[in-house]
Amino acid sequence: MIKHPAEPFRIKSVEPIHLISHEERKKAIQAAGYNIFLLKAEDVYIDFLTDSGTGAMSQAQWGAIMEGDESYAGARSFFQMKEAMDEIFGFEYFVPTHQGRAAENILASLLVKPGNYIPSNMHFDTTEGNIRARGGRPTNLVIDDAFDPANRNPFKGNMDLKKLKDFIEKTGAENIPFGTITITNNAGGGQPVSLQNIREVSALYHSYNIPFFIDSCRYAENSWFIKQREPGYSHKTPLEIAREIYSYADGAWMSAKKDALVNIGGFLAVRSAELYQKICNELILREGFPTYGGLAGRDLAALAVGLREGLQEDYLAYRIAQTSYVGESLLAAGIPIVEPPGGHAIYIDAGRLLPHIPQHEFPGIALSNAMYRAGGIRACEIGSVMFAYTDPDSGKMIHPKLELVRMAIPRRMYTQSHFDYVLDVLKEIRESKDQLRGFKITYQAPLMRHFTARFEPL
Repeated sequence: MIKHPAEPFRIKSVEPIHLISHEERKKAIQAAGYNIFLLKAEDVYIDFLTDSGTGAMSQAQWGAIMEGDESYAGARSFFQMKEAMDEIFGFEYFVPTHQGRAAENILASLLVKPGNYIPSNMHFDTTEGNIRARGGRPTNLVIDDAFDPANRNPFKGNMDLKKLKDFIEKTGAENIPFGTITITNNAGGGQPVSLQNIREVSALYHSYNIPFFIDSCRYAENSWFIKQREPGYSHKTPLEIAREIYSYADGAWMSAKKDALVNIGGFLAVRSAELYQKICNELILREGFPTYGGLAGRDLAALAVGLREGLQEDYLAYRIAQTSYVGESLLAAGIPIVEPPGGHAIYIDAGRLLPHIPQHEFPGIALSNAMYRAGGIRACEIGSVMFAYTDPDSGKMIHPKLELVRMAIPRRMYTQSHFDYVLDVLKEIRESKDQLRGFKITYQAPLMRHFTARFEPL
């Protein structure tokens, strides 16, 4: 029997949720153009749209909010965040941002020129969007095991070193303003990257004088996977592992709405004094003064606490085990997922579950719509709507290799009974899956279309 972990906390405050009727759900999703992003949150029962800023903060974080310093410049809350940044990441310079895409926007605006290439294991949507908006070309070089959902490689987020070296040689280091890696690999099933791979990727980038940046949204979960799975690290704390990870990087950015356990916030950190000054100039134009960066002082204070709480071992053990409970239960029920279960989410393999729906008819949209209609569950398509693009050279539509639906699990929020309800709904969908049909797009934006696209069922 698959066991659900006991929560390392007790509940002090509750938020009511309500399951509207099946008929009301049908009307709601139709009014939203069959795009789950456009639903009203109050019409959703279990919300797995994202784990970004959706979790529950601790009593220590709420206490820090009450003590937040709202001074415009040099606020005490900024220096509390700086202490946590120095302790965990060790970069000489950083600026707060209101979330991760703001940091990506600043970095891309400073470094990416038309025709530049940015390699990574796998870029997620906002990173890809910010690079493309500057005329750059994001390039994914993850290991091939990442595209085999049933493969249980413990570090399926790893960069393929041969692919990376060949890519740099072909492209030319002068056309690569920086290289990156995402931990954990969100677009590829929330799969972790090994410390050995991070170390080797860093050395390869640096051998060509390419600055190395880490997309750090789920760095704490990645550190926990390293502790559990990588030889030689079982005796290390997540904090010690994180410190080693960032010792190999020239910079990092983070949407702190994930592993820093806050509802808003992020940062961009670097070692270069020259680049830092340019970042500050951009930040002042776009976000705010360098000691608040688009955040209230109370947000900085909660972020400082959350960075440390996100590395606590009892929390991480619970967090990863909870995700595993959902994933292994789905596999036992015959519902295919990306294996092994990741850190922050379970990725249902919609392509395998619905083989009768071709990629251009968006099986992920079909499944996410079915989940909402059947049980009021909101989950996000990670497939051809999000990641298909027109190749600028050939003009052909390039589809991703996997058609997934991501159930991103908010931190410290849902209990076992919620997950068991979700499992029951998905089992019902599996029984009638052959009746599901695809969708066509009736509206789309030129970049990051998944946020606002509208659809019609076929």
